[in-house]
Amino acid sequence: VTFAESGGGLVQPGGSLRLSCAASGFTFSQYAITWYRQAPGNERDVVASIGTDGVTTRYTDSVKGRFTISRDNSQNIVYLQMNDLKPDDTAVYYCGSLGYWGQGTQVTVSS
Repeated sequence: VTFAESGGGLVQPGGSLRLSCAASGFTFSQYAITWYRQAPGNERDVVASIGTDGVTTRYTDSVKGRFTISRDNSQNIVYLQMNDLKPDDTAVYYCGSLGYWGQGTQVTVSS
């Protein structure tokens, strides 16, 4: 089971980024996928998750209305569209399932 996150970078407050998560090694369409993030000195927290149907989604309160999670079961990819980014969104973002996650991608929100 592997996950590979990409799409992070440096963005100004109010900007947008789209993260991608490419998964392999398991039957992707049969599992919910979760995006996590970990800021320096903090624990890894759940940001958003998406069910197998691609419709059932959950978000942590701080990102509701700004972030959108989606999946493409034909490509084994999960996306996290992040809009109106804030400095508090700065963290390493990971995707995962089944107790696995990838190396993460750094998101830095700063002017």
